[in-house]
Amino acid sequence: MEFMRRHTGFVYAALLASALSACSGQKDAAQGLVWEIAATVSAAEPEAAKYVPEQLNDVRAKLTDLRASFDKRDYAGVMAAAPAVLAAAQSLATDAAAKKDQILKAKNDAWTNLAVVLPDEVTALQNRVDQLSTKKPAKKAAKATPKGTPSGTPSGTPSGTPSGADLAAVGAAMADITSLWSKAQATFAGGNLDEAVATANEVKSKADALAVTLKMDPARGAGAT
Repeated sequence: MEFMRRHTGFVYAALLASALSACSGQKDAAQGLVWEIAATVSAAEPEAAKYVPEQLNDVRAKLTDLRASFDKRDYAGVMAAAPAVLAAAQSLATDAAAKKDQILKAKNDAWTNLAVVLPDEVTALQNRVDQLSTKKPAKKAAKATPKGTPSGTPSGTPSGTPSGADLAAVGAAMADITSLWSKAQATFAGGNLDEAVATANEVKSKADALAVTLKMDPARGAGAT
């Protein structure tokens, strides 16, 4: 009887040791997977936050769930779910790089288009402003307004021609456009494509507005509408 009790005790001890060993091995494997996912997310995080933020947040949430399961000692659950989360974490870097390339191409295309259109438009506007600035002042209107002259329009002053005060504003607007376009070109040469495109778009907006003021066609860059 004593032998049987000892033998049974040894069997129980062996089974317990085996179970503890299996549990420990499962814990280590689960912990290793969680650490690997966390390291993968951390490495991809800077670019992923810029270009695929929603995807990054989804992986972060899943990693948080895995950690919660690990803390509850659900190692089997962690090991079952971890491979899919690891694959999603590994996709962050490649997906962010692809999105970055897509955005870069779009901005390059935008700059190329603006660099073709803006020089002609800016030059045409400058020519028009110079032309207006060098025109001789209009003759003073006669006391009696000639028959057929629109009310409020002095005789000898072409309709749509800016007055002296307006011409000063036009000159200031033109100077601003020229300065901004020089800045955009310098920024592009310096390698800052984002700022170059943003500045060039600002130039285009202001140039189009000035073209309307001067009765010009922005699409053609020159010529009255």
